Amino acid sequence: MYKKILIANRGEIAVRIIRACKELEIKTVAVFSDADRNSLHVNMADEAYNIGGPLPNESYLIGDNIIKVAKKAKCDGIHPGYGFLSENAEFAEKCIKNKIDFIGPSAEAIRLMGDKITSREIAKAAKVPLVPGTEGEVKDDEAVDVAKKIGFPLMIKASAGGGGKGMRLVHQMSDFENSLKMAKSEAKSAFNNDAVFIERFIQEPRHIEIQILGDKKGNVIHLFERECSIQRRHQKVVEEAPSPGVSKKTRELMGKIAVKLAKKVSYSGAGTVEFIMDQKENFYFLEMNTRVQVEHPITEMITGIDIVKEMIKVSSGQPLSIKQKDIGINGHAIECRICAEDPNNNFIPSPGVATYIKSPQGPGVRDDSSLFNGYEVTTFYDPMLSKLIVWGKDRNDAIKRMKRALEEYIVLGLKTNLGFLNRLMDDKDFISGKLDTGFIEKHKKLLKVPKENLEIASIAGAIILDSASGEVETIKDPRFTPWKYIARRSSLSRNSMF
Repeated sequence: MYKKILIANRGEIAVRIIRACKELEIKTVAVFSDADRNSLHVNMADEAYNIGGPLPNESYLIGDNIIKVAKKAKCDGIHPGYGFLSENAEFAEKCIKNKIDFIGPSAEAIRLMGDKITSREIAKAAKVPLVPGTEGEVKDDEAVDVAKKIGFPLMIKASAGGGGKGMRLVHQMSDFENSLKMAKSEAKSAFNNDAVFIERFIQEPRHIEIQILGDKKGNVIHLFERECSIQRRHQKVVEEAPSPGVSKKTRELMGKIAVKLAKKVSYSGAGTVEFIMDQKENFYFLEMNTRVQVEHPITEMITGIDIVKEMIKVSSGQPLSIKQKDIGINGHAIECRICAEDPNNNFIPSPGVATYIKSPQGPGVRDDSSLFNGYEVTTFYDPMLSKLIVWGKDRNDAIKRMKRALEEYIVLGLKTNLGFLNRLMDDKDFISGKLDTGFIEKHKKLLKVPKENLEIASIAGAIILDSASGEVETIKDPRFTPWKYIARRSSLSRNSMF
């Protein structure tokens, strides 16, 4: 087992990995940019080193500097988390060359599955269902003819893409050429690679992913599926496990296909095989993410398996500690990404300082967060503040628990999506499990913030915060929340607060 691990990341995922290491009795080293000097992960780690300026390309994306720190601190492993260098094959190779384990899949597996065109070719060879589309990169001079053959609506996707970058949905030929130019330009800017491919757009699709784990001895298992259809700008907002739209038969088939694909590239560590599924449960390979996912906690909640610990163990050479036959689904879990953004304004990021934070607690509630009073949200990084996860005995129980937890969650000083998420939990289509990736677009009423809510938030902030210290000023009752305080002084019902 490792003696000391460097976490090449920031925020809640760095905190999550540090906690796993502490339970495994492994020393930890944090790295931080100038903007993250006072962050929680810096204070939690055994050692911490500054690696540069606030922009990612000045710090978290400079692999050579991170390896220098790892060697200086005598680390024997580097965990990349997600994002940044987590799917960078060159960085993984450099770690190994410097005799430091990269806690993730091999560089070859990252290279093969990280490119969407190559991964489609591998999936096709493994007889994995594919969305009809181009076999490889589409060239400018053939793009129009290819589009006509595939038919509309269609999707243009960056080969090296992720997070919705370099992606365009095109409904008609008159919009195609301009959309192609925009997708290629965005892909070049985001990934330094303007290669794109085209595939048919599946109507009202669900986004379903299978969590897999592999070791270096050839063993691969799956931990069932996650539903990731609630998205804005092609980025996930709410995830749940298991999916309310996947039958037992489809679940078993998806799992077997995901394991088969992972074995095809000798995969080790945590990863996900992502599918797009229509409303009749026909599913098609989308991509493979060769890293731990943001939404991994909901799988941990229904299986009882610590995915981050398993990553560390198998990377050190240990076999998987569980077998497929021993894994079952217990209950239902939901994750909401709490973000500093304005849902009423196309989810635009909302930088600023969190003047007061109160995280929900109670049975079945988990908050993966790096928040604290005075935490500053900058424009340098993703606006996600935390991940609120709940577990229930079934989906209905989990939804009710999430609503309760969201009502307890307080973030003052920033615009957040808490109100939107709370209204989502009340939506009849969401409750019934009628989901697809266009859900938010179809339910724009959920984005509208009642006027009285803005007034309540302003009054609450003025009442409870001391401008100098940022501490609760007048009410010492530990059960106090500003929402309860205001409710006692208004005719508004508890439900109308959100």
